[in-house]
Amino acid sequence: MALKVRLARLGSKKKPYYRLVVADGAAKRDGRFLEIVGFYDPNRNPAYLEIKKDLLDSWLSKGAKPTETVASLIKSKA
Repeated sequence: MALKVRLARLGSKKKPYYRLVVADGAAKRDGRFLEIVGFYDPNRNPAYLEIKKDLLDSWLSKGAKPTETVASLIKSKA
């Protein structure tokens, strides 16, 4: 089971916002996940990003790998 930290899309058409979730790599994009570790809303000006650092660090230490997009968001938050 390869764990990934990735974005799950929410919101209506043309107005997306996202959850940062820890999920099995084989699960669907908006499907089953293990835990919510943050939120991202690109529609706000400036874009809103909230990361639960303690949860994220815990999952990363357990072997979860962030996707490219999530890694860039984490890097921009730091």
